[in-house]
Amino acid sequence: MKNVFPIKGAIQNYAWGGKEFIPKLMRLQNVDSQSFAEVWLGAHQRGPAQLNVDGKEISLKDFLEKNPEALGEKVINKFGERLPYLFKVLDVKKMLSIQTHPTKKAAEIGFAREEKAGISITAFNRNYKDDNHKPEVMVAMTEFWLLHGFKSLEAIEEVLKSVPEFKMLLEYYQRILQKEVDDKLFHFYKNLMEMSQKTVDEILQPLAERLSLDFAVKKLLKNSPDYWAALAFRDNLLEGGHFDRGVFSIYIFNLVCLQKGEGIFQDAGIPHAYLEGVNMELMANSDNVFRGGLTVKHVDVRELLEHVTFEPVIPNVLTGTEIDRGVKVYETPAPDFELTRISLKDLEKYSCKKATTPETLIVMEGEVMVQSGNDEFRLERGGAFFAGSGSEYTFVSEGTSEIFRALVP
Repeated sequence: MKNVFPIKGAIQNYAWGGKEFIPKLMRLQNVDSQSFAEVWLGAHQRGPAQLNVDGKEISLKDFLEKNPEALGEKVINKFGERLPYLFKVLDVKKMLSIQTHPTKKAAEIGFAREEKAGISITAFNRNYKDDNHKPEVMVAMTEFWLLHGFKSLEAIEEVLKSVPEFKMLLEYYQRILQKEVDDKLFHFYKNLMEMSQKTVDEILQPLAERLSLDFAVKKLLKNSPDYWAALAFRDNLLEGGHFDRGVFSIYIFNLVCLQKGEGIFQDAGIPHAYLEGVNMELMANSDNVFRGGLTVKHVDVRELLEHVTFEPVIPNVLTGTEIDRGVKVYETPAPDFELTRISLKDLEKYSCKKATTPETLIVMEGEVMVQSGNDEFRLERGGAFFAGSGSEYTFVSEGTSEIFRALVP
């Protein structure tokens, strides 16, 4: 059975996306100056990729429903008849909401509860869109900035001391540090998230006024939380001119800058937010998100507090483990997916003798010629293909090229 096909990703035009990277990648004209945020290379119902099957387009979702053998026995036994991962390209021009994701067990319980309660899947206050967890791994394609997990207790105290407008927060935090309790971060973060909007505004308004002046004269640097707070004040005012409490998290979470080729893994419970840059992202096939600010979308504080991991995090920057010449794997504990980067020189070849799971590959630099059985097709930058379980394929680089591959480990 033929099971290697060129695919075309689904474009998501979210407001936070850029206007140049994805149109150039996908060879599209952006005549209306739209925001192009994501390319989805998966079978998610909100944006399935399109397969080219003998010149006809069919969604990857429909193809897999009609041809479940393309998933392979291993995947079906573990995840059912669905592609367990969602593969994306992201171009982040405006910061995304602060968020975290549930464990698999928590997602199953929460989804069943909201289904039983009759909350519409499209309701504003719906927390669980499905019964799956959503661990994520990302690899930077440009310099990439993000927030990732809580700073240490000592580092939080130091940053609160450095911001004069946070005097009241500092005093409260120091009182918590003196208490004989294990969950200091929980108590402090809970206070920030449950604080009255009036108090939030009173604390953040003078900070916004000071930082807006510094930002205007380019006094702020990206390696300072002040820079990102200034952007948040510019872009994330709430209805009625109120200030978004998510700004507090910019100061108490780790600010991370990844260089091209570096990655990071976000497991259930780790609060995070993408701030700026282009990346490849691979995640479990889920849309379950609990938000903690920097958004006008639904923020359920009670649900959020139940699913955040209240422990300091030392960001673990992934550089990839080389398993063959030019082939690096970004290892994570997630059972749903594995991300590989393949770097080839001119005329170098990469072969898969037999795919044991469904694979999705995209060319991010250069050009390759793909061969599978009697089929042959060329993919330029932005081109992608899907290989079903059991398939064999080879591609040859024309010039230097870089290909990212998603599969199930």
